[in-house]
Amino acid sequence: MNVYYYRLLLSTGRVKAGIAQLSVEHDSSARVWLEKNFDAVVLKLYRLPGFLAEVQRTLSHLVRPSIRPAELSGMLRDLAVMTSSGIPVMEALRAVANEVGTGRTSNAARLARRLLEELDAGATLSDAFARFPDAFPETVRNLIMIGDETGTMDSMLMEAADHIERITRMTADTRQALIYPAFVFSAIFAAGGFWIYYVIPNLAELFKQMNAKLPPLTIAVMALSEWLIGNVGYILVGMVVATFLLWVTWRYSRSFRRAVHHLLHRLPISKTIMFSSGLAFFTEHMALLVRAGVDMVSSLQVMERAMRDEYYRDRIIAIRQVLERGDRVSSAMRQVGGFPPMMVRMIGVGEETGTLDSQFLRLSEEYSLRLQRLIANLSEIIKPVVVMLAGGMFVLLIVALLLPVYDLVQQAMSSPQF
Repeated sequence: MNVYYYRLLLSTGRVKAGIAQLSVEHDSSARVWLEKNFDAVVLKLYRLPGFLAEVQRTLSHLVRPSIRPAELSGMLRDLAVMTSSGIPVMEALRAVANEVGTGRTSNAARLARRLLEELDAGATLSDAFARFPDAFPETVRNLIMIGDETGTMDSMLMEAADHIERITRMTADTRQALIYPAFVFSAIFAAGGFWIYYVIPNLAELFKQMNAKLPPLTIAVMALSEWLIGNVGYILVGMVVATFLLWVTWRYSRSFRRAVHHLLHRLPISKTIMFSSGLAFFTEHMALLVRAGVDMVSSLQVMERAMRDEYYRDRIIAIRQVLERGDRVSSAMRQVGGFPPMMVRMIGVGEETGTLDSQFLRLSEEYSLRLQRLIANLSEIIKPVVVMLAGGMFVLLIVALLLPVYDLVQQAMSSPQF
């Protein structure tokens, strides 16, 4: 997928400029595609460098994603229902392309039109889906390829829709557990900012006018507040730069991601979350691919690219290498380590009885259920911890700032009146 900046002379005589993501290998193919789709003459065509193209894709995906998971699963399910009733895939795509949402074209309709353009240009259905990796995950593209080759497109589309919904549910459960602490911490930081910027400077001025003798904690809090206010610009710029550098390092340095993931697999609480989510993700994808008829080595190759947890990605690579030497999956998992004995034993039984797909399906259901329970339990544990942190900050502010004010009031009341 390349990103191009273009300027076109339209048939109306108007000049149009913009940026386009095109699944082409050569600039000449991009020129032909632009002239055909816009009925225009290309005045200027420039392929963006790799890093700029990556930034553009990331920003466009954040600002306006091509299609959201819920929309994608709905689109795939609609296609599956129509194709299972005997409607050709092209006609089903045209029906989706003509759908209109609330006063505007839906993302699914927009994506269906782009697929139709590829199909009209002579691409096969699996090739058309493969040219939109930002919209269709690799597991979905593999299922479409299998359906295209075996003539089971309706069942593969339904499998893909169910898969997207299950993955979306896992992600939604994880995010839901983080909503409460994120909201509380945001409120804490907002209240802290108000005290630092407005309350503490006024109290400091009051203490200075009263020549009050302050405890060391109050002096430290006031000095910190003064330093933060005086350097707020540098702090904000530093946070933005640090965030950008961290994002770039995370995105382009696999060694950095590997180090972070291996660390998270060792820390007490994160270890349990990473273990449960990684196994749920792994078994979900493997159950889908094996049930669809993908051989084990190819399934593991897909998992290498789909797995975001570098800890398990390293183990998947090691398992595939052992399999390529002729060993069994369960034996390879036992050698590599990092997988629970129950999983290894069930996969071994599946290999012996020829029911590997059903064993992966049982494991997927079990680990998905365990992940849901873990997230529910963690969310209940996090709530009192967050409340304690908020209460600790409130107590600190009272001891550091309000008690000196109380002492001043007491002194004023006990001083002799003339």
